[in-house]
Amino acid sequence: MASPDLLHELFHYPLFEAMLGRRARRFGLGMEIPSGPLAYRSRHAPLPLSTLERDLLLLAGTGVSGWSFGVPHGPDRPDEHAHYSLRYTGRTAPTAGGFGTPALLFTDDDGIHFLNTRDIPPEGMREYRGEDDMARLLALMRDRVETLSPRRLDLPAAPPHMLEPNLWMANAPGSTLFMPIGDASEQVLALLAMAIGNGNTPMDDELGRPAGDLAPFQRSGLLREEKRVPLSVLQQMAYEGNCAELAMMGHNMVLTMQAMGLGGLYFNGLNRWSILGAFADQGIAGAGFRFQRDARWTLPNPVGLDGLYESLCPPYYPDMHTAVAAFVARKFGPGGAYDATTPGPWRRSREVKGGVTPYSEEFVACLGEVAQYIHDKHGKFPGTFTTIVLPGFVQAVHLDTDFYDRHYHPGAYLASHAEHLRRWHSGEPGGA
Repeated sequence: MASPDLLHELFHYPLFEAMLGRRARRFGLGMEIPSGPLAYRSRHAPLPLSTLERDLLLLAGTGVSGWSFGVPHGPDRPDEHAHYSLRYTGRTAPTAGGFGTPALLFTDDDGIHFLNTRDIPPEGMREYRGEDDMARLLALMRDRVETLSPRRLDLPAAPPHMLEPNLWMANAPGSTLFMPIGDASEQVLALLAMAIGNGNTPMDDELGRPAGDLAPFQRSGLLREEKRVPLSVLQQMAYEGNCAELAMMGHNMVLTMQAMGLGGLYFNGLNRWSILGAFADQGIAGAGFRFQRDARWTLPNPVGLDGLYESLCPPYYPDMHTAVAAFVARKFGPGGAYDATTPGPWRRSREVKGGVTPYSEEFVACLGEVAQYIHDKHGKFPGTFTTIVLPGFVQAVHLDTDFYDRHYHPGAYLASHAEHLRRWHSGEPGGA
């Protein structure tokens, strides 16, 4: 357990020193590069992260720090607070429009674990209050970590499960591999609600037609025929938004690793289907996510983790109309984002939330029509990419400074790395 003085120094570590000192330092205790000019075998046993080290990285990636301020204004409802946000949970990494879809999967020598902070009840939230609040923030996450398996992720160190440059180091003993994931079904529904709320007609630009039977909604004035948003662009925006959010979670963690003196990196090149469990029938269990299969697809589609992280689409709902109803309830139902009986970031939260008009039956029907059109056309939702998004990874290790002393110029690692084992682990590689 680190001393209070060490945590104080970590809390005040210079941001620019962490950014300018950030490098991909892959070689950890217990690792080996088998050949080539940098061939080296560590003289030390692998050393896993301590619980505190792990929890600090979880806090950096997805920690709850207070309230999200959401999107305060929209032109479609000029006299109300905007209706776009889905959650008002403020976290260490941003999410588009206050949608708040990401969560964090991770694996270490103790198993496979899952952390979802996106739905922490608002009544349990308060703004971060400085260094003395760290224990509360750490506990808030630690209490929500679910262990999915007592064994490390069984990701084979071979193609197609890993790209060749990662075979020697990815998911190695002693490492902690963090895998930020996003729910694209919520992301697309939230963007569609924003588009429809502003009168845009969603278009299937591949076929050159409206995305569903939208003529009744155009006749009523809910949608405007001349305002068109291509589904291809909207779904691409959702994918880009998910990827950006998850990458920022990872970058927060990597910057924190510099301050703590941990080695590791942000990277890609691991097979998300293998990780999530698409090949369980071939003996590679992965993380146990549910998949759907369809003859139209080359690869199966991951849709969620039963009971823990279920997307807003079949098979968790019988159809997209039902999924849309659940999405609307998350906004306007009991405990939802705009439930006036729940607190918020504003001085007059009851007035702000209570002034947001719930979606009309017509609006919900229109949103359901478009969502069902996408699902019917592609057999999944979203239609053009996976429902669960997993674009990149963070691996944390205890750095083997001997390797860098042997092969690199002085300055290849920071003072925090040089001092880490002495200060966090009583000095000895492999010691506690």
